[in-house]
Amino acid sequence: MSASTATLAERRERRIRFPRRRGGERRRARSGGRRMLPVGPTVTIIAVLAVLVLVLSAATGPVAVSPLDAAKIVIGHLIPGMPWMSDGTLTPLQDQAVWQFRVPRSLLAALSGAGLALAGAMMQAVVRNPLAEPYILGVSSGASVGAVLVIVSGGATFLGLTMSGAAFVGAMVACILVAMLARIRGELSPTRMILAGVALGALLSAVTSYLTLTTDAQNVVSVMFFLLGSVSAADMSSLLIPAVALAIACIAVFGLSRSMNALLSGDESAMAVGVRTTRLRGLLLVLASLLTGAIVAVSGGIGFVGLVVPHMARLLVGSDHRRMLPITVLGGALFLMVADLLARTVAMPTEIPLGILTAFVGAPFFLWLMRSGGERAGFDR
Repeated sequence: MSASTATLAERRERRIRFPRRRGGERRRARSGGRRMLPVGPTVTIIAVLAVLVLVLSAATGPVAVSPLDAAKIVIGHLIPGMPWMSDGTLTPLQDQAVWQFRVPRSLLAALSGAGLALAGAMMQAVVRNPLAEPYILGVSSGASVGAVLVIVSGGATFLGLTMSGAAFVGAMVACILVAMLARIRGELSPTRMILAGVALGALLSAVTSYLTLTTDAQNVVSVMFFLLGSVSAADMSSLLIPAVALAIACIAVFGLSRSMNALLSGDESAMAVGVRTTRLRGLLLVLASLLTGAIVAVSGGIGFVGLVVPHMARLLVGSDHRRMLPITVLGGALFLMVADLLARTVAMPTEIPLGILTAFVGAPFFLWLMRSGGERAGFDR
């Protein structure tokens, strides 16, 4: 038998013993048998839904504007020279309501949802625990303390820190304290980190309550609305800081997705493939704190987004961070945009704070996740 014939025979035997898997079969194999969706079409569907929710949100409010006119106003501001912007079919009041009030709050909801979901995905990778997220680990509470200190001080800064800076410092301090309390013999214990986060979050909430009770009466309403979460005060200038923080975090985390995959398999396995686990965990915690602080400073305390959305992404496309992180970011944006639209319409004319709606979704999800042990939620890579 010639060498070429032997090679063909060997190849035929390998095909029989190890049949080539198609794309769907490979995805099911990576997910432990679950059927996963392809990433590209899923991203496209979520992006289209987000645009539709943006238009619907821009058309909803006291000033009557049809969805078509709302879309025209948004396009007219993005692309100069559109004829409907000057032919008198749209009133200045409609233009102001859509472009100056409704679109900024929907965009801020999108940025906040995307950032909180990404921060949750990072923290879950750090502690290898599906219950981790900024709100449960006390990071959001730390950011709230920093932001509330600025509110109750009556000025624009506290000790030279703006609200965003104070929220970031508060988030970092909470993150460092949780990591210190959860460390056993130089390693982070996921269970202790959750318990330490819950306890520290309760303590920081008590600090916030004390600051609220002892501040002037005119600051109490502002503090209460801030703690419950809202994007109603958004304008175009308030989008800059969370957008920059989200862009930095996305660039860094997408580049670390392979290392985050290795981290899920355990420290020894990660170090065996060259991942510096301590440095990676520290970098992810700093990025999560940066995101949480930047978002809490402009949208208040909104919980459970970082818990619900990453798990939904894993259920859709699997646990590989290269696949689930884009779904997490877009899904978080869509989730909070829908929540903001419901907050404005469910009890009109009263507006429900975002934190209440996300708690209605997140608390039952947390209990289901706790009982399932995380495996059914896709954290079984």
